[in-house]
Amino acid sequence: MRSQASIENIAEHPRIKPWREAYKAFGAKPSEFRSSVEAMARRALRNDQIPSINALVDLGNIVSLEHLVPVGGHSMDELTQDISLRLASGDEDFIPFGSTEIEHPLPGEVIFVEGNTVLTRRWTWRQANHTLTLPETHSIEINIDRLPPVDLEEIHTIASQVMGLVEEFCGGNMRYEILSASHMQMTLE
Repeated sequence: MRSQASIENIAEHPRIKPWREAYKAFGAKPSEFRSSVEAMARRALRNDQIPSINALVDLGNIVSLEHLVPVGGHSMDELTQDISLRLASGDEDFIPFGSTEIEHPLPGEVIFVEGNTVLTRRWTWRQANHTLTLPETHSIEINIDRLPPVDLEEIHTIASQVMGLVEEFCGGNMRYEILSASHMQMTLE
């Protein structure tokens, strides 16, 4: 993690503050709903252990902390519909990790979904049970999210790093694409 970050000033860090501002923009209180990268950085700065989940998740966490960008993954083994990042209508279903209770996102909340099933609430806040990455996962989608000041060149570097680590420690075939306003969709196989 960058040396200038401390638990006292993490909210003002140039790679954390844009996520807090984005959360505010879609109506989430950033002190109540922290982006995944801020929550993990806070744990690291408090010297709290970040639990080892499995190789794929652990690699994402390592890269996320190293670059202070959200890195997440979703098993595609059970997916039957297209996935997208969009604003919630409020009718979508979400079963958070570790729960069996259905929740519904707030209208206008940024969500990552498969059809009408929420995979991640508040963009990078909380993942659902539906697409957890497990040791037996065969096919995974890994997303690296960015807000300025992180530039595209760094995202290419981070994606290459993730691919190298996954290939070295987990095996398999990988590729990546950068989604943007001018390239809004890709095909996952």
